[in-house]
Amino acid sequence: MQPPPIPFRSAPPKLVAMSASSASRSLSLLCLCLCLALLSSHFAAASPRPRDLRFSAEDIAAVEAALPRHKKSSKSTFFEVDRPLRPPKGSSGPCSTLLLSHSFAFTLTKPPVTAAYSPPACLQQRAGELSLAVLEWRAECRGVQYDRIFGVWLGGAELLRGSTAEPRRGGVAWSVSKDVTKYAPLLAAAGNATLAVYLGNLIDDTYNGVYHANLTLHLYFRRRTSTPPAPAPADAIVPVSRSLPVNDGLWFVVQNATDVQSARVAVPPNAYRAVLEVYVSSHYADEFWYMNTPEQNGPFREVTVLLDGEVVGAVWPFPVIYTGGINPLIWRPITSIGSFNFPTYDIELTPFLGKLLDGDHHEVGFKVTNALSSWFVGANLHLWLDGKSAKTAAGVISYDAPKLAGSIVSRSADGIDGEYEATASRNITAAGWVTSSSRGNVTTTFTQRLRFTNTNVVSGHGSAQAINQTTEAVTDVAGQQMVHQSFPLYIFLGGDGSGTASQRLMRRVEIGFEESRVIGGGGAAATSTLRNRQAAAAEVTLRDDAVVGATWRMHETYAYGASDGGCYVRNVSSVGYDVLFDHYDASCAAAGTLGR
Repeated sequence: MQPPPIPFRSAPPKLVAMSASSASRSLSLLCLCLCLALLSSHFAAASPRPRDLRFSAEDIAAVEAALPRHKKSSKSTFFEVDRPLRPPKGSSGPCSTLLLSHSFAFTLTKPPVTAAYSPPACLQQRAGELSLAVLEWRAECRGVQYDRIFGVWLGGAELLRGSTAEPRRGGVAWSVSKDVTKYAPLLAAAGNATLAVYLGNLIDDTYNGVYHANLTLHLYFRRRTSTPPAPAPADAIVPVSRSLPVNDGLWFVVQNATDVQSARVAVPPNAYRAVLEVYVSSHYADEFWYMNTPEQNGPFREVTVLLDGEVVGAVWPFPVIYTGGINPLIWRPITSIGSFNFPTYDIELTPFLGKLLDGDHHEVGFKVTNALSSWFVGANLHLWLDGKSAKTAAGVISYDAPKLAGSIVSRSADGIDGEYEATASRNITAAGWVTSSSRGNVTTTFTQRLRFTNTNVVSGHGSAQAINQTTEAVTDVAGQQMVHQSFPLYIFLGGDGSGTASQRLMRRVEIGFEESRVIGGGGAAATSTLRNRQAAAAEVTLRDDAVVGATWRMHETYAYGASDGGCYVRNVSSVGYDVLFDHYDASCAAAGTLGR
């Protein structure tokens, strides 16, 4: 597979993609074009550019120069709001192991950094007592650099994907901690495995920032007499990704709407449950897919999961905004939802075990509806195995995956200004039975109900753009789990004073990640709710085409409530680089109040 076409993680959608070999020579020209587009008065009718969504190093340097002296050289800590990871009561630990320490300089189109991994001694001794595993990525960077995508794999299975912070000249530090307990079979597997980390960074005369990163595994253990967690993690994990050696990440790169990327997998004969965990991220011409007008394939994107060519599930992705997107000032110091730890999506494949347990290899593939270049997609197949028998029996009862329904309606008098409305919906249902020694005969029904709406209003002869979008996704595994997710998004790009000596470039973003989850049935069901909302704005002031000032602000509310008492609330606000207030509470009463 060819490497990504441009050297930095993303470019404005209207720029032409280049080959990797010519990218370095053309980087200065690209940055100059972007700088002129964003910081000149060329919102004029002859050249409308409402979709320029990245600031160059020169733009940010000009903003930094307008700050008070004590703000210019200070090192910043950026953070993504998330609930802290706490082990169950009575756990011991942590037992911490540094897995990798590396400085990522010119790493673009080069192999991932690798290290040999074997289970830490504490895990070898107490593998059956693991209560929590946390993977911590801690990094810093000083100088000039774009934000970059990074990924972590163990034995080919992806453990973490995120965006780096976009640094300041004075330096930036950040960290992310991810619960990786569900990867216990990989972490505890006997023998050596390969840990791989890819961060495609570019060093040249302008971009000199080197990312220094440490990757650490923290393990906690319950008492021998404690009850094991429910539901239990899978017994085996099969990577659905590219294999080493590669000069890139191990993710597949989907280049367009007809491109299908796939891998062949074999399922052990004693499997009784199968769940495909999917990683997704959008890049280059499709980084801001939700802002696309009809000539850019519209704003709807769907990652379809294919089993031997048939659609068996769909991912309608959360619109992660990387730390350099829309306006990088907005995400300083509070970064966008999911930016440091991308969400993953589960597709229940248990109803299809009747196909997968035939002893043959099967093709698991990915396709992205309406895609422009490019999407990074990978997956892990989590498998639960019957330890009491060498073989289970399974069959498909029913399967229904009607074609995607959707439309896009354009209303424009001049071909530039206008309103574009896009809608989409899809339902997928499958049922299958599995007979195993440990569980008897179990029927699993998997249903997805997905809805999407997007309104895009372009005005001012292309100088302003307003997006309203909502994605609703309900995933139901009858009697086992129901997940309802909602992703509201509002974005405004505009300006005033076009054609005069003074003008303002304005960006506003409101985004949310909302989820309710029910695991199990009856009185034993475990429930949780999450309501995570951000409202942010930035203004850059220009005089005679030069930056003379900038202001930005962010307010975020995070409310997580759980039936097991593991609640967390955070209410935080910032103006510029300063955090005005940061209140948090671990009470479920507070979670219920803020979550409404």
